[in-house]
Amino acid sequence: MHLAYPAVLSALLFAIGVYGLLARRNAILVLMSVELMLNAVNLNLVAFDVWLSSTLRDTLHGGQALTLFTVALAAAEIGIGLAIVLLVHRSRGTADIDRLRDTAEPAADDAEATAAEAALAADEAGTATPYDSPAKKAGAAR
Repeated sequence: MHLAYPAVLSALLFAIGVYGLLARRNAILVLMSVELMLNAVNLNLVAFDVWLSSTLRDTLHGGQALTLFTVALAAAEIGIGLAIVLLVHRSRGTADIDRLRDTAEPAADDAEATAAEAALAADEAGTATPYDSPAKKAGAAR
């Protein structure tokens, strides 16, 4: 068998995986695309290992050993990835990647600005805030 056949097939699989990674919005489909890319790499590793063992009489089979390592790594990646996606889906109700940007905490500047605005509004209303001194809190309570 020629080396070109599995190489072309793995290139096509890898290209489909890259397209799925860039074009999909669902986190599970993105994980599937990453798995497709890893399988394309595994196919390439095994094909080149077979080719090297037939041409150079290599008996080490390093490509197949590396493929086993890649399969174990892919299994761990998909397990952790699916756990994260399920956790996000339970808390947010969606697995859409574009909506996951909303899960980030506000920046420190935003939090400080919000606290300053709240303190100013409380000062104008005459109510105590957590940032006031105990004496000011006692005066605001009257």
